[in-house]
Amino acid sequence: MGRGSSGLRRLVREAAKFGAVGGAGLLVNLVVFNLVRHLTELPVVRASIIATVVAIVFNYIGFRYFTYRDRDKSGRTKELTLFLLFSAVGLVIENGVLYAATYGFGWDSPLQSNVFKFLGIGVATLFRFWSYRSWVFKTLPAREAVASAESFLEEAERAAPKPRPKLPVR
Repeated sequence: MGRGSSGLRRLVREAAKFGAVGGAGLLVNLVVFNLVRHLTELPVVRASIIATVVAIVFNYIGFRYFTYRDRDKSGRTKELTLFLLFSAVGLVIENGVLYAATYGFGWDSPLQSNVFKFLGIGVATLFRFWSYRSWVFKTLPAREAVASAESFLEEAERAAPKPRPKLPVR
C-alpha cells in the first residue's frame, strides 16, 4: 500500500478517536445542559454555556490523553491556550445557533432547545476537529519525517534493480 492509504487510515483512526471522545463530551454537554436548565432558573443560553464549559474540560482531558496522546507534549501552556481559544470559538458557534433559535425565532421548548443545542454542537464540532488537529495537537515532526523516509526507502528498494552476483576473477 502507498503512503496515501496509510495516511487515510491514520486520519480515519484519528477521526474515530475524536468521535469517541466527542460523543462522550456530547453526552456530558447535553446532560449538564438539561440538569442546569431544569434545576435552576437560568435562561436557556446561560445553561448551555455552563454545559459547554464543562464539556470543554472533559474533552481536553480525553483529547490529550486518548485521541492525541502521541502528539507533541512539549508546549503544554501553548497547547492549552490554543485549545481554550478554539474551544471558545466553538462555544460561540454552538451557542450562537441556540441563541438564534431561542431569541430570533422563539423556539424555546425543551425539545426545540435540545434540537438546536445538538445542531450547534454539530456545526461547532466540524470547526473544532479542524482547529484541534491543525493547531493544537500537532503531529511530532520527527515521526512524520521518519515515516516519510522509511516509505521512501522501501519504494526505492523495490524500484532498484537487483545487483547481479559477481563472478570470481581468474
